[in-house]
Amino acid sequence: MNDNYRYGPVSQTGQPGALTGARLSSTLLTQSFFWMFMGLLLTAFVAFLVENNLGLARSALNLWIVLVIAEMALAVGIQAGIRRLSASTALGLFFVYAALNGLTFGVIVLAYTTTYGTAATVVEAFLSAAAMFGGAALFGLVTRRNMADMFGILAMATWGLLVAILLNLLFNNSMLDLLISVVGVVIYAALTASTTQKITRGDFAYLTGSVEKAAVWGALLLYLEFVSIFLFMLRLFGGGRR
Repeated sequence: MNDNYRYGPVSQTGQPGALTGARLSSTLLTQSFFWMFMGLLLTAFVAFLVENNLGLARSALNLWIVLVIAEMALAVGIQAGIRRLSASTALGLFFVYAALNGLTFGVIVLAYTTTYGTAATVVEAFLSAAAMFGGAALFGLVTRRNMADMFGILAMATWGLLVAILLNLLFNNSMLDLLISVVGVVIYAALTASTTQKITRGDFAYLTGSVEKAAVWGALLLYLEFVSIFLFMLRLFGGGRR
């Protein structure tokens, strides 16, 4: 990956992150979505291997906590170190993250298909998540409402959502579980619209000084948002804890 394509001084508007032109905005968005889809394909491939190999599925299940911690560390680490990392290294770490996610996803999907005897629930959740994600991204592109500046508030809301999930593990309330899933879909759909605007506005390119790094950062966030929408949809279609 070429890391020499630098993002230079911005605009005449004086706003940080404003792009110098529609062509650069399009390049950022195209690269971000391309790497996001490549990450999803890798996750799906690894998940497929897990589903069809009981030994691999058992290993992933036994290492579940380790895998989840490693995924969280990578997701946070890539974003925290994106300015110091080369674009190629950041992209490589993103694919490592996507592969690890495939291991945990394989176990989750296997559990659903074993419980219901069919993959229909997973397919329905995936198609619904894809429609929700696509609609949110499109909304972020066409709306005149400033969604980008809501990113910080929405990100904080995800922490509140995490606390609610942890509390519900203790109380095991089905109505609260349903509410958490619906709110989770809404929050991550709004984050998708916000991230899309931040990519096209050039915020990530401004912060990293590199279009290539900005594309990886954007891809990671879009990936996380799609996966989160899918997981909450899966809970809705699968009846929460059933």
